[in-house]
Amino acid sequence: MYSDLLGALPEVFGLANFAAIVIGVIAGIVVGAMPGLSAAMAISVLVPFTFGLEPLVALGLMAGIYNGAMYGGAIPAVLLRIPGTPAAVATTFDGYPMAQKGEGGFALQVAVVSSSIGGIASAFALMLLAPPLSKVTLLFGPSEVFWVAVFGLASIIFLLGGNPIKGLISACFGVFVSVVGSDPIYGNDRYTFGQPELLDGINIVILLVGLYALPPVIDLLETPVKTDGVNSSKLGTEPIWRALPRMSHFWKTWIRSSIIGIWIGILPGAGGSMAAFMSYYEARRSSKTPDTWGNGEPEGVAEAETANNADTASALIPALTLGIPGTAVAAFMLGGLLVHGLQPGPMLFQDNPDVVFGFMWQFLFGAILLVLLGGALATNSFARLLNLPRPLLGSVIIVLMLIGVYSINGRMFDVYLMLGFGEIGWVMDKLRFPLPPVVLGLILGGFAEENLRLALRIGRGDWMILFANTTSLVLVALTVAVVLGPMINRRIQASRSEDATS
Repeated sequence: MYSDLLGALPEVFGLANFAAIVIGVIAGIVVGAMPGLSAAMAISVLVPFTFGLEPLVALGLMAGIYNGAMYGGAIPAVLLRIPGTPAAVATTFDGYPMAQKGEGGFALQVAVVSSSIGGIASAFALMLLAPPLSKVTLLFGPSEVFWVAVFGLASIIFLLGGNPIKGLISACFGVFVSVVGSDPIYGNDRYTFGQPELLDGINIVILLVGLYALPPVIDLLETPVKTDGVNSSKLGTEPIWRALPRMSHFWKTWIRSSIIGIWIGILPGAGGSMAAFMSYYEARRSSKTPDTWGNGEPEGVAEAETANNADTASALIPALTLGIPGTAVAAFMLGGLLVHGLQPGPMLFQDNPDVVFGFMWQFLFGAILLVLLGGALATNSFARLLNLPRPLLGSVIIVLMLIGVYSINGRMFDVYLMLGFGEIGWVMDKLRFPLPPVVLGLILGGFAEENLRLALRIGRGDWMILFANTTSLVLVALTVAVVLGPMINRRIQASRSEDATS
Protein backbone atom coordinates (compact mmCIF):
# COMPACT_ATOMS: atom_id res chain seq x y z
CA MET A 1 0.00 0.00 0.00
CA TYR A 2 2.76 2.42 0.96
CA SER A 3 5.28 1.11 -1.58
CA ASP A 4 3.80 3.43 -4.21
CA LEU A 5 4.27 6.32 -1.78
CA LEU A 6 8.00 5.61 -1.53
CA GLY A 7 8.22 4.96 -5.26
CA ALA A 8 6.92 8.47 -6.04
CA LEU A 9 9.62 10.19 -3.96
CA PRO A 10 12.45 10.26 -6.56
CA GLU A 11 10.26 11.99 -9.14
CA VAL A 12 9.40 14.79 -6.71
CA PHE A 13 13.11 15.62 -6.44
CA GLY A 14 13.21 16.40 -10.15
CA LEU A 15 14.35 19.95 -10.90
CA ALA A 16 11.03 21.12 -12.36
CA ASN A 17 8.92 19.58 -9.58
CA PHE A 18 11.06 20.91 -6.74
CA ALA A 19 11.38 24.35 -8.33
CA ALA A 20 7.58 24.47 -8.61
CA ILE A 21 7.25 23.92 -4.86
CA VAL A 22 9.79 26.66 -4.06
CA ILE A 23 8.15 29.16 -6.42
CA GLY A 24 4.72 28.23 -5.06
CA VAL A 25 5.75 28.77 -1.42
CA ILE A 26 7.23 32.21 -2.17
CA ALA A 27 4.24 33.23 -4.29
CA GLY A 28 1.86 31.97 -1.60
CA ILE A 29 3.55 34.04 1.10
CA VAL A 30 3.34 37.11 -1.14
CA VAL A 31 -0.37 36.56 -1.81
CA GLY A 32 -1.18 35.74 1.80
CA ALA A 33 0.59 38.90 2.96
CA MET A 34 -1.78 41.04 0.88
CA PRO A 35 -4.97 41.81 2.86
CA GLY A 36 -8.00 40.94 0.77
CA LEU A 37 -6.29 38.21 -1.22
CA SER A 38 -6.29 34.49 -0.38
CA ALA A 39 -4.91 31.11 -1.35
CA ALA A 40 -8.16 30.33 -3.14
CA MET A 41 -7.82 33.44 -5.31
CA ALA A 42 -4.14 32.78 -6.03
CA ILE A 43 -4.74 29.19 -7.12
CA SER A 44 -7.78 30.15 -9.21
CA VAL A 45 -5.63 32.67 -11.12
CA LEU A 46 -2.80 30.14 -11.47
CA VAL A 47 -4.76 27.14 -12.76
CA PRO A 48 -5.17 28.34 -16.38
CA PHE A 49 -1.40 28.75 -16.69
CA THR A 50 -0.75 25.11 -15.73
CA PHE A 51 -2.30 23.54 -18.85
CA GLY A 52 1.05 23.15 -20.58
CA LEU A 53 2.80 21.79 -17.47
CA GLU A 54 3.18 18.24 -16.30
CA PRO A 55 0.46 17.36 -13.75
CA LEU A 56 2.93 16.94 -10.89
CA VAL A 57 4.60 20.29 -11.62
CA ALA A 58 1.22 22.04 -11.66
CA LEU A 59 0.14 20.37 -8.42
CA GLY A 60 3.48 21.28 -6.82
CA LEU A 61 2.80 24.94 -7.56
CA MET A 62 -0.63 24.65 -5.95
CA ALA A 63 0.73 22.83 -2.89
CA GLY A 64 3.43 25.46 -2.43
CA ILE A 65 0.96 28.34 -2.79
CA TYR A 66 -1.42 26.74 -0.30
CA ASN A 67 1.30 26.29 2.32
CA GLY A 68 2.78 29.73 1.74
CA ALA A 69 -0.51 31.63 1.73
CA MET A 70 -1.70 30.09 4.98
CA TYR A 71 1.40 31.48 6.70
CA GLY A 72 1.50 34.70 4.67
CA GLY A 73 -1.81 35.75 6.18
CA ALA A 74 -0.05 36.06 9.53
CA ILE A 75 2.19 38.92 8.32
CA PRO A 76 -0.51 41.65 8.14
CA ALA A 77 -2.32 39.98 11.05
CA VAL A 78 0.69 40.58 13.28
CA LEU A 79 1.85 43.94 11.90
CA LEU A 80 -1.45 45.64 11.06
CA ARG A 81 -4.13 43.64 12.87
CA ILE A 82 -5.57 42.89 9.40
CA PRO A 83 -5.77 39.13 8.70
CA GLY A 84 -4.29 38.45 5.28
CA THR A 85 -6.46 35.33 4.98
CA PRO A 86 -9.67 34.39 6.83
CA ALA A 87 -7.81 31.69 8.75
CA ALA A 88 -5.43 34.29 10.26
CA VAL A 89 -8.11 36.08 12.30
CA ALA A 90 -7.14 34.27 15.51
CA THR A 91 -3.49 35.21 14.91
CA THR A 92 -4.36 38.89 15.41
CA PHE A 93 -5.45 38.25 19.01
CA ASP A 94 -1.87 37.98 20.33
CA GLY A 95 0.26 38.72 17.28
CA TYR A 96 -0.66 42.39 17.04
CA PRO A 97 -0.14 43.09 20.78
CA MET A 98 3.31 41.48 20.42
CA ALA A 99 4.10 43.84 17.53
CA GLN A 100 3.04 46.81 19.66
CA LYS A 101 5.53 45.67 22.29
CA GLY A 102 8.33 45.59 19.70
CA GLU A 103 8.22 41.80 19.32
CA GLY A 104 6.65 41.69 15.86
CA GLY A 105 9.67 39.87 14.43
CA PHE A 106 9.50 37.14 17.09
CA ALA A 107 5.74 36.83 16.55
CA LEU A 108 6.31 36.23 12.82
CA GLN A 109 9.03 33.70 13.62
CA VAL A 110 6.69 31.85 15.97
CA ALA A 111 4.05 31.96 13.22
CA VAL A 112 6.30 30.56 10.50
CA VAL A 113 7.70 27.74 12.67
CA SER A 114 4.24 26.82 13.93
CA SER A 115 2.82 26.98 10.40
CA SER A 116 5.54 24.65 9.19
CA ILE A 117 4.95 22.17 12.01
CA GLY A 118 1.20 22.18 11.39
CA GLY A 119 1.75 21.67 7.66
CA ILE A 120 4.18 18.78 8.25
CA ALA A 121 1.73 17.06 10.60
CA SER A 122 -1.06 17.53 8.08
CA ALA A 123 1.05 16.08 5.24
CA PHE A 124 1.88 12.99 7.31
CA ALA A 125 -1.83 12.55 8.10
CA LEU A 126 -2.59 12.67 4.38
CA MET A 127 0.10 10.07 3.65
CA LEU A 128 -1.02 7.70 6.40
CA LEU A 129 -4.81 7.94 6.10
CA ALA A 130 -5.54 8.45 2.39
CA PRO A 131 -4.07 5.18 0.98
CA PRO A 132 -6.06 2.78 3.23
CA LEU A 133 -9.23 4.85 2.79
CA SER A 134 -8.81 4.66 -0.98
CA LYS A 135 -8.69 0.84 -0.73
CA VAL A 136 -12.05 0.86 1.04
CA THR A 137 -13.68 3.20 -1.44
CA LEU A 138 -12.63 0.97 -4.35
CA LEU A 139 -15.41 -1.36 -3.18
CA PHE A 140 -18.07 1.29 -3.81
CA GLY A 141 -20.54 0.74 -6.64
CA PRO A 142 -22.59 3.37 -8.52
CA SER A 143 -25.24 3.69 -5.81
CA GLU A 144 -22.64 4.14 -3.07
CA VAL A 145 -20.73 6.71 -5.13
CA PHE A 146 -24.00 8.60 -5.71
CA TRP A 147 -24.66 8.78 -1.97
CA VAL A 148 -21.07 9.88 -1.34
CA ALA A 149 -21.66 12.80 -3.71
CA VAL A 150 -24.94 13.67 -1.98
CA PHE A 151 -23.23 13.45 1.41
CA GLY A 152 -20.49 15.79 0.21
CA LEU A 153 -23.00 18.36 -1.00
CA ALA A 154 -25.04 18.12 2.20
CA SER A 155 -21.89 18.47 4.31
CA ILE A 156 -20.71 21.67 2.74
CA ILE A 157 -24.23 23.15 2.69
CA PHE A 158 -25.16 22.47 6.30
CA LEU A 159 -21.76 22.36 8.03
CA LEU A 160 -20.26 25.42 6.37
CA GLY A 161 -22.07 27.71 8.77
CA GLY A 162 -24.35 30.63 8.09
CA ASN A 163 -27.69 30.25 6.35
CA PRO A 164 -28.28 26.68 5.03
CA ILE A 165 -30.93 27.99 2.61
CA LYS A 166 -28.34 30.19 0.95
CA GLY A 167 -25.91 27.28 0.94
CA LEU A 168 -28.53 25.11 -0.75
CA ILE A 169 -29.19 27.76 -3.41
CA SER A 170 -25.45 28.06 -4.07
CA ALA A 171 -25.08 24.29 -4.40
CA CYS A 172 -28.07 24.10 -6.77
CA PHE A 173 -26.49 26.79 -8.92
CA GLY A 174 -23.30 24.73 -9.09
CA VAL A 175 -25.25 21.58 -10.01
CA PHE A 176 -27.07 23.52 -12.73
CA VAL A 177 -23.75 24.64 -14.20
CA SER A 178 -22.56 21.00 -14.16
CA VAL A 179 -25.41 19.85 -16.46
CA VAL A 180 -24.81 22.52 -19.12
CA GLY A 181 -23.67 20.90 -22.38
CA SER A 182 -24.34 17.60 -24.08
CA ASP A 183 -26.13 14.81 -22.26
CA PRO A 184 -23.45 12.18 -21.45
CA ILE A 185 -25.74 9.28 -22.42
CA TYR A 186 -28.12 10.50 -25.14
CA GLY A 187 -26.09 13.42 -26.52
CA ASN A 188 -28.93 15.96 -26.33
CA ASP A 189 -28.08 19.63 -25.82
CA ARG A 190 -28.88 20.90 -22.33
CA TYR A 191 -29.06 24.61 -21.47
CA THR A 192 -26.66 25.65 -24.23
CA PHE A 193 -28.99 28.46 -25.43
CA GLY A 194 -27.81 27.95 -28.99
CA GLN A 195 -24.16 28.62 -28.13
CA PRO A 196 -21.87 25.97 -29.67
CA GLU A 197 -19.12 26.94 -27.19
CA LEU A 198 -21.26 25.41 -24.41
CA LEU A 199 -21.66 21.99 -26.01
CA ASP A 200 -18.68 20.64 -24.08
CA GLY A 201 -19.94 22.14 -20.85
CA ILE A 202 -18.46 24.93 -18.76
CA ASN A 203 -14.80 24.55 -17.91
CA ILE A 204 -14.33 24.46 -14.15
CA VAL A 205 -11.38 26.84 -14.40
CA ILE A 206 -13.59 29.58 -15.88
CA LEU A 207 -15.99 29.22 -12.95
CA LEU A 208 -13.19 29.19 -10.37
CA VAL A 209 -11.46 32.28 -11.75
CA GLY A 210 -14.73 34.19 -12.09
CA LEU A 211 -16.21 33.34 -8.71
CA TYR A 212 -13.09 33.46 -6.55
CA ALA A 213 -10.58 35.76 -8.22
CA LEU A 214 -12.65 38.65 -9.56
CA PRO A 215 -14.78 39.62 -6.49
CA PRO A 216 -11.83 40.19 -4.10
CA VAL A 217 -10.01 42.17 -6.78
CA ILE A 218 -13.07 44.39 -7.26
CA ASP A 219 -13.20 44.95 -3.49
CA LEU A 220 -9.48 45.64 -3.53
CA LEU A 221 -9.94 48.38 -6.13
CA GLU A 222 -13.05 49.78 -4.42
CA THR A 223 -11.60 50.12 -0.93
CA PRO A 224 -7.80 49.90 -0.95
CA VAL A 225 -6.36 48.99 2.44
CA LYS A 226 -4.35 51.82 3.97
CA THR A 227 -1.32 50.40 5.73
CA ASP A 228 0.36 53.76 6.61
CA GLY A 229 3.67 52.04 5.93
CA VAL A 230 5.41 49.20 7.70
CA ASN A 231 8.87 49.86 9.09
CA SER A 232 10.58 46.50 8.98
CA SER A 233 13.52 47.85 10.99
CA LYS A 234 11.34 48.03 14.10
CA LEU A 235 10.22 44.40 14.11
CA GLY A 236 12.69 43.27 16.75
CA THR A 237 14.01 40.52 14.48
CA GLU A 238 16.79 38.09 15.34
CA PRO A 239 18.10 35.08 13.38
CA ILE A 240 15.56 32.28 13.49
CA TRP A 241 18.03 29.76 14.91
CA ARG A 242 18.40 32.03 17.93
CA ALA A 243 14.64 32.35 18.29
CA LEU A 244 14.01 28.58 18.21
CA PRO A 245 15.14 27.92 21.84
CA ARG A 246 12.51 30.44 23.03
CA MET A 247 9.85 28.26 21.38
CA SER A 248 10.96 24.93 22.82
CA HIS A 249 8.23 24.91 25.49
CA PHE A 250 5.53 25.15 22.78
CA TRP A 251 5.74 21.43 21.99
CA LYS A 252 2.46 20.60 23.75
CA THR A 253 0.78 23.45 21.91
CA TRP A 254 2.05 22.18 18.56
CA ILE A 255 0.82 18.63 19.22
CA ARG A 256 -2.63 19.68 20.45
CA SER A 257 -3.15 22.20 17.66
CA SER A 258 -1.99 19.74 14.99
CA ILE A 259 -4.50 17.13 16.13
CA ILE A 260 -7.35 19.65 16.19
CA GLY A 261 -6.38 21.08 12.81
CA ILE A 262 -6.13 17.66 11.15
CA TRP A 263 -9.52 16.63 12.51
CA ILE A 264 -11.19 19.86 11.39
CA GLY A 265 -9.54 19.58 7.98
CA ILE A 266 -11.02 16.13 7.37
CA LEU A 267 -14.52 17.42 8.11
CA PRO A 268 -16.08 18.79 4.89
CA GLY A 269 -16.93 22.47 5.04
CA ALA A 270 -14.94 23.33 8.18
CA GLY A 271 -11.57 24.83 7.29
CA GLY A 272 -8.68 26.71 8.84
CA SER A 273 -10.73 29.45 10.50
CA MET A 274 -12.71 26.97 12.58
CA ALA A 275 -9.54 25.01 13.41
CA ALA A 276 -7.72 28.16 14.56
CA PHE A 277 -10.58 29.38 16.76
CA MET A 278 -11.25 25.98 18.31
CA SER A 279 -7.59 25.40 19.04
CA TYR A 280 -7.03 28.91 20.39
CA TYR A 281 -9.93 28.88 22.82
CA GLU A 282 -9.19 25.33 23.98
CA ALA A 283 -5.60 26.31 24.73
CA ARG A 284 -6.68 29.48 26.49
CA ARG A 285 -9.18 27.54 28.58
CA SER A 286 -6.53 25.03 29.69
CA SER A 287 -3.75 27.60 30.19
CA LYS A 288 -2.39 28.30 33.67
CA THR A 289 -2.26 32.02 32.79
CA PRO A 290 -5.36 32.70 30.69
CA ASP A 291 -5.22 36.43 31.52
CA THR A 292 -2.10 36.87 29.38
CA TRP A 293 -3.89 35.60 26.27
CA GLY A 294 -5.00 38.43 24.03
CA ASN A 295 -2.27 40.68 25.43
CA GLY A 296 0.74 39.41 23.49
CA GLU A 297 1.04 35.74 24.44
CA PRO A 298 3.42 33.99 21.94
CA GLU A 299 1.74 30.66 22.63
CA GLY A 300 -1.52 32.13 21.27
CA VAL A 301 0.19 32.85 17.95
CA ALA A 302 1.64 29.34 17.90
CA GLU A 303 -1.74 27.80 18.68
CA ALA A 304 -3.60 29.65 15.93
CA GLU A 305 -0.98 29.22 13.20
CA THR A 306 -0.38 25.52 13.88
CA ALA A 307 -4.09 24.73 13.71
CA ASN A 308 -4.89 26.71 10.57
CA ASN A 309 -1.98 25.05 8.73
CA ALA A 310 -2.71 21.56 10.03
CA ASP A 311 -5.91 21.48 8.00
CA THR A 312 -4.22 22.08 4.62
CA ALA A 313 -3.22 18.58 3.50
CA SER A 314 -5.74 16.81 5.75
CA ALA A 315 -8.58 18.55 3.86
CA LEU A 316 -7.41 16.56 0.83
CA ILE A 317 -8.02 13.20 2.51
CA PRO A 318 -11.76 13.13 1.67
CA ALA A 319 -11.07 15.11 -1.52
CA LEU A 320 -8.66 12.65 -3.10
CA THR A 321 -10.36 9.47 -1.90
CA LEU A 322 -14.06 10.39 -2.14
CA GLY A 323 -14.09 13.53 -4.28
CA ILE A 324 -15.39 15.57 -1.31
CA PRO A 325 -13.11 18.57 -0.62
CA GLY A 326 -12.85 19.63 3.00
CA THR A 327 -12.18 23.29 2.12
CA ALA A 328 -12.63 25.69 -0.78
CA VAL A 329 -8.93 25.45 -1.64
CA ALA A 330 -9.19 21.66 -1.66
CA ALA A 331 -11.97 22.09 -4.22
CA PHE A 332 -9.52 24.04 -6.38
CA MET A 333 -7.03 21.21 -6.04
CA LEU A 334 -9.69 18.88 -7.41
CA GLY A 335 -10.20 21.36 -10.24
CA GLY A 336 -6.46 21.20 -10.94
CA LEU A 337 -6.67 17.41 -11.15
CA LEU A 338 -9.65 17.57 -13.49
CA VAL A 339 -7.86 20.07 -15.74
CA HIS A 340 -5.10 17.51 -16.26
CA GLY A 341 -7.50 14.65 -16.92
CA LEU A 342 -7.30 13.08 -13.46
CA GLN A 343 -10.61 12.09 -11.86
CA PRO A 344 -10.61 12.45 -8.05
CA GLY A 345 -11.82 9.38 -6.23
CA PRO A 346 -10.70 5.84 -5.44
CA MET A 347 -9.54 5.08 -8.99
CA LEU A 348 -7.06 7.95 -8.81
CA PHE A 349 -4.83 5.91 -6.50
CA GLN A 350 -5.00 2.89 -8.78
CA ASP A 351 -4.58 4.63 -12.15
CA ASN A 352 -2.20 7.48 -11.27
CA PRO A 353 -0.27 6.52 -8.11
CA ASP A 354 2.83 8.45 -9.17
CA VAL A 355 0.87 11.71 -9.37
CA VAL A 356 -1.25 11.38 -6.25
CA PHE A 357 1.57 10.14 -4.01
CA GLY A 358 3.99 12.67 -5.47
CA PHE A 359 1.44 15.34 -4.60
CA MET A 360 1.53 14.20 -0.99
CA TRP A 361 5.31 14.52 -0.87
CA GLN A 362 5.03 18.00 -2.37
CA PHE A 363 2.80 19.08 0.48
CA LEU A 364 5.37 17.80 2.99
CA PHE A 365 8.29 19.53 1.29
CA GLY A 366 6.24 22.71 0.92
CA ALA A 367 5.69 22.77 4.67
CA ILE A 368 9.41 22.17 5.35
CA LEU A 369 10.47 24.88 2.88
CA LEU A 370 8.06 27.25 4.56
CA VAL A 371 10.23 27.61 7.64
CA LEU A 372 13.38 27.94 5.52
CA LEU A 373 12.05 30.52 3.05
CA GLY A 374 9.58 32.28 5.34
CA GLY A 375 11.89 32.33 8.33
CA ALA A 376 14.76 33.77 6.33
CA LEU A 377 12.81 36.35 4.34
CA ALA A 378 9.37 37.03 5.79
CA THR A 379 10.18 39.21 8.77
CA ASN A 380 11.83 41.90 6.67
CA SER A 381 11.42 41.36 2.93
CA PHE A 382 7.79 40.21 2.88
CA ALA A 383 6.74 42.85 5.40
CA ARG A 384 7.57 45.51 2.80
CA LEU A 385 4.95 43.99 0.47
CA LEU A 386 2.29 45.64 2.62
CA ASN A 387 3.35 49.02 1.21
CA LEU A 388 2.60 48.12 -2.43
CA PRO A 389 -0.22 50.20 -4.03
CA ARG A 390 -3.42 48.14 -4.01
CA PRO A 391 -4.78 49.54 -7.34
CA LEU A 392 -1.57 48.46 -9.08
CA LEU A 393 -1.81 45.00 -7.56
CA GLY A 394 -5.47 44.61 -8.53
CA SER A 395 -4.78 45.69 -12.10
CA VAL A 396 -1.99 43.14 -12.49
CA ILE A 397 -4.22 40.36 -11.17
CA ILE A 398 -7.04 41.25 -13.60
CA VAL A 399 -4.62 41.16 -16.54
CA LEU A 400 -3.36 37.73 -15.43
CA MET A 401 -6.94 36.49 -15.14
CA LEU A 402 -7.84 37.63 -18.66
CA ILE A 403 -4.71 36.13 -20.19
CA GLY A 404 -5.10 32.87 -18.29
CA VAL A 405 -8.74 32.31 -19.19
CA TYR A 406 -8.20 33.26 -22.85
CA SER A 407 -5.31 30.79 -23.09
CA ILE A 408 -7.59 27.84 -22.22
CA ASN A 409 -9.27 27.63 -25.63
CA GLY A 410 -8.08 30.81 -27.34
CA ARG A 411 -11.53 32.41 -27.55
CA MET A 412 -13.10 35.55 -26.11
CA PHE A 413 -16.31 33.70 -25.23
CA ASP A 414 -14.51 32.16 -22.24
CA VAL A 415 -13.39 35.61 -21.10
CA TYR A 416 -16.95 36.95 -21.26
CA LEU A 417 -18.18 33.86 -19.41
CA MET A 418 -15.56 34.37 -16.71
CA LEU A 419 -16.55 38.01 -16.30
CA GLY A 420 -20.19 36.93 -16.03
CA PHE A 421 -19.35 34.45 -13.29
CA GLY A 422 -17.29 37.17 -11.63
CA GLU A 423 -20.33 39.46 -11.47
CA ILE A 424 -22.41 36.60 -10.07
CA GLY A 425 -19.72 35.87 -7.49
CA TRP A 426 -19.50 39.54 -6.48
CA VAL A 427 -23.29 39.74 -5.98
CA MET A 428 -23.30 36.44 -4.06
CA ASP A 429 -20.50 37.71 -1.85
CA LYS A 430 -22.36 40.94 -1.10
CA LEU A 431 -25.53 38.97 -0.29
CA ARG A 432 -23.50 36.55 1.83
CA PHE A 433 -24.15 33.48 -0.29
CA PRO A 434 -21.33 30.96 0.30
CA LEU A 435 -19.20 30.23 -2.76
CA PRO A 436 -17.70 26.79 -1.90
CA PRO A 437 -21.06 24.99 -2.46
CA VAL A 438 -21.07 26.34 -6.04
CA VAL A 439 -17.68 24.81 -6.76
CA LEU A 440 -18.58 21.54 -5.09
CA GLY A 441 -21.92 21.47 -6.92
CA LEU A 442 -20.09 21.75 -10.23
CA ILE A 443 -17.60 19.03 -9.30
CA LEU A 444 -20.06 16.58 -7.75
CA GLY A 445 -23.15 17.42 -9.85
CA GLY A 446 -22.09 15.54 -12.96
CA PHE A 447 -20.46 12.86 -10.82
CA ALA A 448 -23.73 12.23 -8.95
CA GLU A 449 -25.85 12.31 -12.12
CA GLU A 450 -23.66 9.81 -13.94
CA ASN A 451 -23.64 7.31 -11.08
CA LEU A 452 -27.36 7.76 -10.35
CA ARG A 453 -28.28 6.98 -13.94
CA LEU A 454 -25.85 4.05 -14.04
CA ALA A 455 -27.31 2.62 -10.82
CA LEU A 456 -30.85 2.93 -12.16
CA ARG A 457 -29.85 1.22 -15.41
CA ILE A 458 -28.36 -1.64 -13.41
CA GLY A 459 -31.53 -1.85 -11.32
CA ARG A 460 -33.77 -1.63 -14.42
CA GLY A 461 -35.35 1.59 -13.17
CA ASP A 462 -35.99 0.35 -9.64
CA TRP A 463 -35.15 3.19 -7.22
CA MET A 464 -34.71 0.71 -4.38
CA ILE A 465 -31.34 -0.18 -5.89
CA LEU A 466 -30.07 2.97 -4.15
CA PHE A 467 -30.89 1.42 -0.76
CA ALA A 468 -29.96 -2.18 -1.53
CA ASN A 469 -26.89 -2.60 0.71
CA THR A 470 -25.56 -1.63 4.11
CA THR A 471 -22.99 0.85 2.79
CA SER A 472 -25.66 2.86 1.01
CA LEU A 473 -27.84 2.89 4.11
CA VAL A 474 -24.94 4.10 6.25
CA LEU A 475 -24.25 6.93 3.80
CA VAL A 476 -27.95 7.84 3.77
CA ALA A 477 -27.95 7.93 7.57
CA LEU A 478 -24.85 10.16 7.60
CA THR A 479 -26.47 12.51 5.09
CA VAL A 480 -29.63 12.75 7.18
CA ALA A 481 -27.51 13.39 10.28
CA VAL A 482 -25.62 16.19 8.52
CA VAL A 483 -28.90 17.81 7.46
CA LEU A 484 -30.77 17.45 10.75
CA GLY A 485 -27.82 17.83 13.15
CA PRO A 486 -27.34 21.61 12.81
CA MET A 487 -31.11 22.16 12.99
CA ILE A 488 -31.41 20.16 16.20
CA ASN A 489 -28.35 21.92 17.64
CA ARG A 490 -29.85 25.35 16.93
CA ARG A 491 -33.12 24.31 18.59
CA ILE A 492 -31.25 23.11 21.68
CA GLN A 493 -29.22 26.34 21.90
CA ALA A 494 -32.37 28.44 21.43
CA SER A 495 -34.19 26.58 24.22
CA ARG A 496 -31.18 26.97 26.53
CA SER A 497 -31.00 30.71 25.87
CA GLU A 498 -34.72 31.00 26.59
CA ASP A 499 -34.27 29.11 29.85
CA ALA A 500 -31.36 31.36 30.80
CA THR A 501 -33.33 34.56 30.20
CA SER A 502 -36.45 33.34 31.98
